[in-house]
This record gives sequence, C-alpha cells and structure tokens, in this order.
Amino acid sequence: MTRDSGRQDAKTTTALTAAKLYYLQDMTMDAIATELGTSRSSVSRLLSFARETGLVDIRVNSPFERVGQLEEQLRARFRIAAHIVPIPGVVNEVERLERVALTAGRLLSQFVESNMVIGIAWGSTIGMVSRSLVQKETHGTTFVQLNGAGNTQTSGLDYSSDILQRFGHAFGAQVEQFPVPAFFDDPDTRAAMWRERSTRRVLSVQSKMDIAVFGLGSPQSEVPSRVYVGGYLNREDYRSLREDGAIGDVATVFFRADGTWQDIGLNARSTGMGLDMLRRVPRRVCIVSGAAKAGTLQAAITAGLVTDVVLDETLARLLIEDD
Repeated sequence: MTRDSGRQDAKTTTALTAAKLYYLQDMTMDAIATELGTSRSSVSRLLSFARETGLVDIRVNSPFERVGQLEEQLRARFRIAAHIVPIPGVVNEVERLERVALTAGRLLSQFVESNMVIGIAWGSTIGMVSRSLVQKETHGTTFVQLNGAGNTQTSGLDYSSDILQRFGHAFGAQVEQFPVPAFFDDPDTRAAMWRERSTRRVLSVQSKMDIAVFGLGSPQSEVPSRVYVGGYLNREDYRSLREDGAIGDVATVFFRADGTWQDIGLNARSTGMGLDMLRRVPRRVCIVSGAAKAGTLQAAITAGLVTDVVLDETLARLLIEDD
C-alpha cells in the first residue's frame, strides 16, 4: 500500500465517522470537531468529501410525489378529482381539519367564476373553509344555502348567515339564505312549505347550481359534526337513523354505506336538497378529513355525490386500502 493510498483510506474512514455522527446521531459540527480532535472547518470538509465520494447519499422524499400518485389512483378508481393535503399522521384531528379547510379555501377560488350559482352547506368543516377563502372579484355570482339551520333551540340564522356572508364577501357575490328549520316535525309540513312562493324562489336558485360545496356529517367523527351535537336530533331520531342504517349525511340528508338514501325516514323531514338532485349539479366539491370518515366518504362516492374531494393523505390512503 502506498503512502498516498494509506492517507486516502484514513481520510475516508474519518469522513465516514464524521458522516455517521452528523447524519445518524444528529451531532453538531462543533461537537464532532471536539470528538475527532479537529476544527469545525475540517469537519465541514470531511462531510463534503463524504457526499462527493458517495459515502453519503442524500435524498429528499417529496410528499407531493406521494400525493400525486395517490391522486391518480383515486381518479382512476373512483373517477373523482382528488386534492390531497400531505399531513403527518401525528397531527391531531382539529389541526388536520384546519389544514384541509385551508387548502379547500384556496382551491375554491379556482372553481368559482362570474355568473355562477354555488350551493353552500353549513357545518363545522365549511365554517372553517369560509375563514380560509381567497378574495376574488366576480360578477353575477350567487351563493345559496343548501339546507335550513333552525332547531328547537335556535333559528340557526346567525351561524349559517356568517358562513354564507364570508363566501359572498370573498367573491363579491349575492347570497341567498334559506330561513327554514333543518328538519320539520312532520313531512306534511315540509310539503306544504315547499309550495310557498318564498320557499320555491330559493329552491329555484338551488336548481340552477353550477357548484355544490359541502362536508360530510358523521356520528363517528373525532371533530363533532354540527348536526349531531347541535341539538338537531333527538333520541327518537337517532334510533330511526340506526334502524335505517344511516352512516352519514350531506346537508342533513342521510345515506347508507351502500350509497342508498331514498327510504331513510328522517330524510322526509329534512330541508336539505334531495341527493338525486344534488347528483345533477355539474361540480360537487366534498371537503373532508380524518380517518373516522373513511366509510362515510366511501359511501358518498358510491352514491355518486362527489366530483371533487379535498382530503388529508391518511384518509386518502384508507380509501384506497378499503376499496
């Protein structure tokens, strides 16, 4: 062995030691210099040598590449446009929802244009989305409330109006409230109200929707869905939903795991848009987060309610694995 090759081997050994201390044990260059009995600048040169000679192979694993593959899988399997938010599994459910809502708020500015009618469902998720909207001036645009918000404790107008007004303000648009309860006590009352001219006017606006924006209600959600915790359902309602096999709702209209909804009893009293009508809206944007809603989202897709979905990465993976 020549003197030069011996020196090279010694340098390689020292560089390997420095690289292990720096990359595997998270030691600072100053601490490594002390341990090796050299200077900080020498450690920096050793680390550069380790990278240049292949002792260290640094790779950046972009979450967006993973996300892109997942989005394509969801598009191919379910024929929906998926917009996945890369979020680590350790993030709590409230922050997870906030990040998904933030992404959805930015995304909606790409969808909303002048002379459109956009239906908005109230709820915890859409409330967060309404606080994350990007300002975009439009003309002749209308946001219409998809379902009533009143119950025996409140008219619901303040809550639903705040959400609707944020959308209207963000896009310089007109808003149409729907001042009816979330559920009537009697299906006959609902039928009579639907014949009133003032109600028919709002229903007419809804029938012209270009986009519907909604979350998914679920009794299993870790971030409580407002319809399940806001005094909208009583014990008898819960019993009825269990007997009918309901797994979730869109704008207070309930559906089962197999995507059916037509004979769920509570739907006859709901003021939400019938899901058969919702399916006719050209773009239907569902915003959802959390592993607990995997079954509910799967059911909504099966029912044909979703064209676009904004969701977190964990939920997207569950959707692929559970299918």
